[in-house]
Amino acid sequence: LLQLGGDLEDLESALNRSSPQRVLGSGSCSALVKLLPGHRDLLVAHDTWTSYQAMLRIIKKYTLPFRASAGGKSQIPGSVQVFSSYPGTIFSVDDFYILSSGLVTLETTIGNNNPALWKYLDPRGSVLEWLRNIVANRLARSGPEWAAVFRRFNSGTYNNQWMVVDYNAFTPGRASPVPGVLTVLEQIPGLVVVADQTELLYQQGYWASYNVPYFEEIFNASGNLELVRKYGDWFTYDKNPRAQIFRRNQTQVHDLDSMIRLMRSNNYLQDPLSRCRGCDPPQNAENAISARSDLNPSNGTYPFPALRQRCHGGIDMKVTSSAMVPTFGLVAVSGPAWDDVPPFRWSASPCSSLLHMGHPDLWTFPPVKVHWD
Repeated sequence: LLQLGGDLEDLESALNRSSPQRVLGSGSCSALVKLLPGHRDLLVAHDTWTSYQAMLRIIKKYTLPFRASAGGKSQIPGSVQVFSSYPGTIFSVDDFYILSSGLVTLETTIGNNNPALWKYLDPRGSVLEWLRNIVANRLARSGPEWAAVFRRFNSGTYNNQWMVVDYNAFTPGRASPVPGVLTVLEQIPGLVVVADQTELLYQQGYWASYNVPYFEEIFNASGNLELVRKYGDWFTYDKNPRAQIFRRNQTQVHDLDSMIRLMRSNNYLQDPLSRCRGCDPPQNAENAISARSDLNPSNGTYPFPALRQRCHGGIDMKVTSSAMVPTFGLVAVSGPAWDDVPPFRWSASPCSSLLHMGHPDLWTFPPVKVHWD
């Protein structure tokens, strides 16, 4: 049951559960694939957005030397996996993985806002997302292989934008890209779209992911056009607050430290891109790379629920590089962002009544380098 969290969110919606379902507009992660100046390195970073109650975290390393076939001698490509996770789960959930195949896989949730698509959910001939995720990570040697495995038996649950970064295809300093460095996959009920986005990565210098579908077919089919008509640019791919913040601030990333600063950033009181049309007060802590929705006033006025005060936001940061991937290294930070806002303290927050057994009261942890010596 612990493995089913992401899939259950969509199953609840599909089965018309009477209790409140997903919060409209609620973000679930920010991610950035950043090509450094001169193409000297490729950084991959991910922030998990979820309830603050989920801040008991574990970075896990699994070594499972399975064979590719019953009679074969070769091990599966992804026999070693390092990933951010939680007690009791056997996959990341966030998701963020460093694999012995040389792949780094990560996702942000795009969801489904079109109830008409739930008809495509059928337990016959489908496999839940968390299992397809695990199998693709173990078997794939490249982005296209990963997508080919993952897209089979689409369950239409835990609908995400996946990014597969193939460090085997990346050469530091190489001016012209080799196809396959970045593969992007988006899934909704009844539809999976995949494309190589390496050329765009090298043209822009980055690929950002922020819970909005990139592919027009996915965007239109999953109900986003109606949300744009009703609520405006916040639900668009190009003008979403995080889209604009990433576009502006990714130019300041020139090394690992500046990447960490961007991924941990929340300066909502000063940043004009954090302003919310129709909100009172206008500056909103959801509109940042690492959300701090606990800082929004409880008595404010908000056009949709994700912008109100909630015990929800960015709870971590993970980043890796071409030099760290071969040894499964990464830099990680636990807890909500606090560079430009007050650090999160359970006892002083509007969330103090929520169960948070095992948590420290004050979350002011520095980045740590994870290594496996």
